[in-house]
Amino acid sequence: MQEIKHSAFGLAKGRDLTSDDFYAINSNAQTTIAIICDGVGSAEAGGRAAQRVASYLSNNFKIRPKAWSIEKSIQTFITSINAILYQESLENYERSELLTTLGLVVIEGDRLYGANVGDSRVYLHRGGILKQLSYDHIEQDKSHILTQAIGAQGSVEPFYFENILEQNDKILLCSDGLYNTLSYEYMQKNLHLGAHSLVKEASYLTSDNLADDTTALVIEIVKKSEFSTLKMQKVSIAQNLQAKDVIDGYTLERSLNETTWEAYKKTKRYILKFAPEVALEDEKILDLFIKEAWNAKRLKAPFFPKAVIPKNRTHRYYVMQKINGQNLHEILNEQPLKVDDALKLCGVLLSMSAFLLKYDLVHGDIKPHNIILITNGQNVEFKIVDFGLTTEIFSTNSKAGTPSFLSPERFLNEAISESSEIFSIGVTLYYALTKKYPYGEIEPFQTPSFKEAKKPSFYNQNIPHWLDSIILRSIVLDKEQRYAHYSEMAYELKNPQKVAPYFSKNISLIKQHEVFFYKLSFITMTIINIVLLIWINSK
Repeated sequence: MQEIKHSAFGLAKGRDLTSDDFYAINSNAQTTIAIICDGVGSAEAGGRAAQRVASYLSNNFKIRPKAWSIEKSIQTFITSINAILYQESLENYERSELLTTLGLVVIEGDRLYGANVGDSRVYLHRGGILKQLSYDHIEQDKSHILTQAIGAQGSVEPFYFENILEQNDKILLCSDGLYNTLSYEYMQKNLHLGAHSLVKEASYLTSDNLADDTTALVIEIVKKSEFSTLKMQKVSIAQNLQAKDVIDGYTLERSLNETTWEAYKKTKRYILKFAPEVALEDEKILDLFIKEAWNAKRLKAPFFPKAVIPKNRTHRYYVMQKINGQNLHEILNEQPLKVDDALKLCGVLLSMSAFLLKYDLVHGDIKPHNIILITNGQNVEFKIVDFGLTTEIFSTNSKAGTPSFLSPERFLNEAISESSEIFSIGVTLYYALTKKYPYGEIEPFQTPSFKEAKKPSFYNQNIPHWLDSIILRSIVLDKEQRYAHYSEMAYELKNPQKVAPYFSKNISLIKQHEVFFYKLSFITMTIINIVLLIWINSK
C-alpha cells in the first residue's frame, strides 16, 4: 500500500453538542478506505444514518470478495446500504428519514477510486492545485436542495471516479459545512496544514458559531506504493532457465521446482525465486508474484528466512537466505516429532500467525512442506517459508491452502480467518506427532466428507491428554467449538494445567464425565449396601 498519513476533525454547528457528520478511515496491508457522511439535517435520523453508512461501508470493505473489483464493491455496497436505510425509514417513519450524503475514497496500489452521493465533496491536491473530483447532486437553481442522498429513494446512482496517485498528492474529503465557509483559495493554499486547522479556521470565521456541522478528512501520499514501484520496473521474466546460468552474478546450481533455484554468488549460497513464465501472459499471476516478493522482503521476523529484492536486477526474482536445515515433511516420512519439538513448532506457528495479523495477513498455506527444521546440537529451530499464498485475512480466495490442511468452511468458500488458520496449525501438529491426517488425505478438487478425528494419542501414546485436547479443539469441524484467536490457543499451550478436557458434541454426558460417573456409582452402591446391611441386621 501507499505510505500515507491522515488527519480528521469535525465540529458541530452553533452551540450543538453533537454533529450529524461522521467519518471513518481504515487501512490494511493493501487498501485504505476513507469515508465522510453528512446526515441530512432536515431528517429526524440523519446523524444515525451517517454513522450507519460509514460503519457499513468500512466493515464490508474489510471482508469484500477479492474477486470483486473496487468499482463493483463500491457500487454494490452503496446500493445495499441505501436499500437498507430506505426500507427501515418506510417501516419506522413511513417516509425517508434515514438520510445522509456520502463521500468515499479507496486507495489501492497507486490508484484512487472514489464515489459520492449528495454534496459531500472529494478533492485532489497536486502541484499546488486543488481539483474537485466528486459531483454535487444538487438542484442547480437552489444549491442547498439535494437531488440524491443515501436512503432517499429505493435506488441510488453514485458518482464514480478513478485517478492515478502520485507522491505528495493530498486528498480532502469534507462536508458542505467546510467548503461553504472556507474559500476555494484558502483550502488550496492551506490543505497541507491538515483537517484540524481547516475546521478550526472555519469556526474562527464564524465566531465559533458554525452554520452547519463541519468535517474534514485529509490524506497525504507520503511515499508511493512499493508494490506499484516494483510492478513498474523494466525487468524481464526469465525463461528456459538452466543449471549454470548466471543471473546478475548468481550462478544457478540446482532446480528445487519450476520457479525456485539453489544458487551461489562468490562463496555464499542462496535461494532464488523467479516469476513463473505464465506471468508473461497473465497480469494477475504477475501481480501475485510481485506481492509475494514484496511480502518476503518486508516481513522480517525470526521465523522467516531473510529475503531481498536486488536493486539492479535484470529479471523478476527475489533472493532468500539459504537455510541449512531439512524440510519437515521429509523428516516426517521417517519419524514423527518428539512432543517437546512439536510444542515448540506450534508456538512458532502461532507467533508467526500473530505477527502476520498485525499486517492483516495470513500465511494461507501452513503445512509441513513449508517448514524447515534446523538442528543445532540439542536445540531445534523452525523457519516458515513460501509466501506464495500469503493473503489478506478475511479473503475469500478459495485457492489459498492445501486441501488436507483446510478447514471444512474453506471448502464452502468462507473467508480465511484466525480460526481457519488455527485449523491448519492443528492439522500440522497432528500430522507432525502421528504421521496421520486427522481426516484423511484430501486430493485437489475432491469434495471431502469429514468424520470424527481420533485422538492423536491413539497413534502416539507419548502425547499427554492436555495436548490431545488442544489439538482436537484446534481441528474441531464446528468452528464455533474451535479456538477463535491465536492468543487463546497460545495461552493453553503455555498453561497445560488450565486446559479443559475436550469432548465432541457427539460424546454423551456420561462419557464426558466417565471417571466422575464411576466414582458416583461406586459411592451410591456402597451407601445402598450399607443401608441394606443395617436393615437386615435390624430384623
